[in-house]
Amino acid sequence: MEGERLVNRLKVVRAEKNLTQGALAELIGTARKSINAIEMERMVPSTLLALKLARALDTAVEQLFRLADPRS
Repeated sequence: MEGERLVNRLKVVRAEKNLTQGALAELIGTARKSINAIEMERMVPSTLLALKLARALDTAVEQLFRLADPRS
């Protein structure tokens, strides 16, 4: 739907796991620039990428990503 946006906790969870963007990117087979773009909310990850991120960070997808409250 128009106006909806995805917010994420990727940067926070990655930092809690003491991983750099580069290290996380290497773990899941993507570019560091992709990790940065997701963290900065310039890119919405594909379902496959979101699942890979959750697995690499040993967490649920729902702990990384959620839809923003439409009222905010």
